[in-house]
Amino acid sequence: MNINLIGVPLFYGADKRGNEYAPQKLREKNIINLLTKHGHTVYDCGNVNVPHIKEDNKFSHHPKMKYLKTIVEVNTNLAHLVASSLHFNCFPLIIGGDHSVGLGSISGASKIYNNLAVIWFDAHGDLNTYDTTFSGNVHGMPLSSAMGLGHEDLANVYFKGKKVKPENIFIIGARDLDSGENMIIENEKINVYSPEYIREKGIENISNDIMQKLHNRNIEAIHLSFDLDFLDSTLVAGTGTPVKDGMSIREAKTFFKTLAQTKLIKSMDFVEFNTLLDVNDATADISIDLLNYIFKYL
Repeated sequence: MNINLIGVPLFYGADKRGNEYAPQKLREKNIINLLTKHGHTVYDCGNVNVPHIKEDNKFSHHPKMKYLKTIVEVNTNLAHLVASSLHFNCFPLIIGGDHSVGLGSISGASKIYNNLAVIWFDAHGDLNTYDTTFSGNVHGMPLSSAMGLGHEDLANVYFKGKKVKPENIFIIGARDLDSGENMIIENEKINVYSPEYIREKGIENISNDIMQKLHNRNIEAIHLSFDLDFLDSTLVAGTGTPVKDGMSIREAKTFFKTLAQTKLIKSMDFVEFNTLLDVNDATADISIDLLNYIFKYL
């Protein structure tokens, strides 16, 4: 498989420094060599340009969303890189950066695939809008925006209109949801699997449920988006919004292996690795281990 490695050194969506250094850190950890060992050809496409914006200007384009214009610009450029990669049968591996980059990735993938599914590994729903957000951080809005909800500048990134159907979104590991997000989940009938529910039913049963729904809906492709806070907070010091009672590394790998066997995963984000919060490279090493594992099966 040909892999286009795309770095997105963006922290504006989280409004916390450290995520912007993740692409370079994982390159230093030899991510390219590891992927190559699995028989893949890796093209390092460098980093998407992220303009420098002064902190004083974070609300200059919207009173309730930080760095809106710049996040839209970065995601639009990312979307084109993703769409171009897929057009030429390359697998775009996007290394964030915060999870606002998921909007650009989904937008690019949905330009190529009409019937796209999104599997979102995350402690959070990322379904807020400017009406429901408490923080103003856009990394809490990419999924709602991809569904066509919220501010039009986000909803219309790269091209106008909805990028993914709500019923084709699967959020795995969610355990910290805002009230507004719960309303959207209920109204839009989004598939959400909490750690408690996953352990009650078993990963195999959850995976089979997801795969059956993918089959029933004739899904063309999966965009997989992995946020490090999917894992339990005791495992990942190097992420900005850790949440307790999360999933284990073994459980993450079990999901990866099962979903990879569908042969539908065509693009992937790996986000929210904050190098400034990491301790003795522990989160960096977990990141490399997880990426190494999934690309063994893709």
